[in-house]
Parts: sequence; structure tokens; C-alpha cells
Amino acid sequence: MTELHDLTALEQGELIRSGEIDPVELTEHYLGRAEALPADLVDGAFAHRDPDSARRRAQEVAAVGPVGVGASPLAGVPTAIKDLNLTRGVPTAFGSPVFAGYVPDVSDSITLSIEDAGMVSLGKTATPEFGSPCYTEPEGRPPAVTPWDTTRMAGGSSGGAASAVAAGLVPVAHGSDGGGSIRIPASCCGLVGLKPTRGRISGFPMYGDPIGLSTSGAIARTVADAAALLDVLAGRRAGDPSWAPPPSGRFLDACSREPGRLRIARIKTPIVADAEVHPEVSRGLEDASRLLASLGHSVEPFDPPLPPEAVPVFETCWAVLTALSTTPLSPAQREQLRPLTRWLGARGEAVTGPAFGLAIGALRRHAADALVALAPYDAVLTPTLAQPPLPVGAIRDDEDPAADFEAQKRFTPWTSAWNVTGMPAISLPLHQTPEGLPVGMMLAARPAEEELLLSLAAQVEAAAPWRDRHPSVW
Repeated sequence: MTELHDLTALEQGELIRSGEIDPVELTEHYLGRAEALPADLVDGAFAHRDPDSARRRAQEVAAVGPVGVGASPLAGVPTAIKDLNLTRGVPTAFGSPVFAGYVPDVSDSITLSIEDAGMVSLGKTATPEFGSPCYTEPEGRPPAVTPWDTTRMAGGSSGGAASAVAAGLVPVAHGSDGGGSIRIPASCCGLVGLKPTRGRISGFPMYGDPIGLSTSGAIARTVADAAALLDVLAGRRAGDPSWAPPPSGRFLDACSREPGRLRIARIKTPIVADAEVHPEVSRGLEDASRLLASLGHSVEPFDPPLPPEAVPVFETCWAVLTALSTTPLSPAQREQLRPLTRWLGARGEAVTGPAFGLAIGALRRHAADALVALAPYDAVLTPTLAQPPLPVGAIRDDEDPAADFEAQKRFTPWTSAWNVTGMPAISLPLHQTPEGLPVGMMLAARPAEEELLLSLAAQVEAAAPWRDRHPSVW
């Protein structure tokens, strides 16, 4: 028997528009899922849940009807917002005990866009402290785990969002990505993870990333669901310092278009670290290459487009971003921070203003060189991660934060390259190990070419569908 959560987010939205179900019924279904599934899994996925608020929101949406809240096909569909994003009246701790109990009095662009689309947020999804590491193990809470093996990590920093979608706690969720934080958990949890191009989604009102590495995006079970959520989130606001050119139409519509015959660069060598690549990851890359070739595309080997000297420049910028979060804190608050956060923050505070400016300039030149080198190609294929999802705690090292940071780089040696260049990128759940662990493959496209990227990703999904592949908790 088909349950509501077996349906895609778009299918659920269509049921609402047709009147077969209403947002209240759908919201109750997902609230019931949260009560029925193991508590540690649910608590690891969500930093905050408020069923009563979700019910009130669903009733509001039902009262005006899906047409009354906008044209989104996701109107009335439940979702969740990452704990890094300001949500007025809802506890938002940024993954840190330092901000326990903090309740914003404003909402950011992400929250406002989700509300304007008539979606129903069930709460805030878990993230590590300030969204820094590639695993989600916040202090004082259960870790976010992949539902495919709950002893293993969901990835990070959007680990809670991915765990929730993969477990059927929400059909689609918002994530954010400064070095792979959407695509990493998508790979760990067997999902689609879409990082859009730089400037596609507004950072209003905080604009907390002066470098341009981070952007919000979508975590979903299907490419079309991810595209529909991108349609909800995308667009500029009046105060934005820069923005991507508008698409030709809805991103969702791109999923039903043929991409044509494309030239695709395949990068097998890790880019940002000398990482050991798991045999199943290599096997997944070979399978993906053959699949793309069978679809008529030209897949050509390509060397890493960023040189080794770009890595320390990226690290400098990453450390300064952490310092922006930690510098305003009091000494007592700093004592509550994780060792990794303190280490990265101190590293960032040691960077002078001129040195930071030089690092930004150098990073942009490295990005420009990579974009020029990749310009002849329509897309780029790499693995998402060097390993299948690792056991919880395998990377975290509170005794040696520097070793923790190096282990993160070895686990994620491809993802941050596309944050540096600003290119859109998507992780697709194309492979599984013999033990059933998910292994993602990543496609990237030229800046502002999400429509082509989504068209290609949808073509791949149609050729090798995965939507009915579920973990045992499903």
C-alpha cells in the first residue's frame, strides 16, 4: 500500500491542489512519522520540533488554499529549515550551546521564501556548530545519522536535513553549502543534493559570507523535487550586493527538457587533498561515466582545475569565516565552543586584514583559471566523496582539531572546488556498496547554468531511477 511519504514532494503538492488531501492531513502524517521512528534518529535530524506550531501553520495554509499562497507546486507540503537560518519566533541555536535558547525576532530570506510559497515547516534541522565540519555531531545532542545504517554519519553540515528526508520525516528540505554541506550529506543519505550557482539565492538580511563560498540549496529524493524547491528559494532581494542572472523560466521545467549531447569533463583525481579513494567510489564513477556515454554524451578525462596552492588560500578564507562567528563572543561563551571551532576561529583571527584581502583575491584568480580551463565543457563529473558514509565519530577529533580538519579534507576532496568557482553542482545517488551504503556522484555546470545541470541530472535519473530505493526505517 502506498503511504503519503512514498510520494514525491511534487506528487504530494498535486494531491493538495486537487483537494484529495489538505495540508493539515499531510502535516499530521509527518508528525506521526516522527513519533513512530526511533527517537535518536529523529532527535539527530531535528534541532527543534514544535508540532503545535506546524499544525497552526498547516491550518493557515489550508484556510487560504494552495492557490491563495502562491503558485508554487509545493504549497502545503511539509519541509524543514536548517538551524543556521533565522526563523522569527523559533529557537535557532546555529548548532551551538552558546546560542541555546536564542529566538530571533526576524526571519531571513530562506524562511520568508518558504513561508511565501505556502510550505509548512516542521522545525529546524540539526547542524554542527556554525555549520563548519562535514559531519553533524552537535554538543549535547544525538548525531545526525544516515538512515541506511544508523551507526554511520549523515554528513554535514546539512546532516539533519538529509537524515530527515532520507528517513521520510519530510519530503524535501532546505540546506546550505559553503564547502559541500548539501552534497556531502546527500551522498551519505542516498539523496539528491543541489548547490546552486553563486548569487542565485539571497543572503538577506545577514550577508554573513563576504567571500561568496556559501549558498542555500535543496535536499530531496528526486531531481524534480530539488528543482521545485530551488524555484521557491531562488531570487534576489532589494539589498543584495550581487545576484545571478535570472533563468529562462522555472527550474522545474528544465527537468522535462532534453539536455542535448554534452561534453563532460571527468575528474577522478582528488582536488583538495591527497585522499584514498574507496574502491566502491571508483566503481561508481566508472558506472556513471558509462551511463553518461550511453546517453550520448562525450565523457573525457580531465585533471584537477585547481592547483595545490589554492588549498591553503581556501583554508585561510574558511578560518576567517569561522572567526566572524567566534570573535564577538565573550571569553565565557568561547569556553563553550567545540575545540574545532576554537581552533579554526583562532586561526582566522590571526589573519590580518590585508592578508585576508590578498587571500580573497588569490582565491578569485584560482577560480577564474579553473573556469577558463573548464569553459569548453558543458558539465563536470566527479565522485561526491572519497568514501561511503563513515561511522559516527570517525572524523571528529576534539583532542587534535588540526587532524580533524585534515580528515575532513580527505573525506571531501572534490566538493569545495565548486564553492570556490561558484559553479552549480548536484550530488546524485547513483551507486550503492554491496552492504547497501549510498555513494553519490557529482555533476557540476558552468556558472548560472542550473537549467542545463537539472536537465542532465533528470535525464540521468530517468535512465537509472532511484526514488523507490529506501532504507529499512522507511
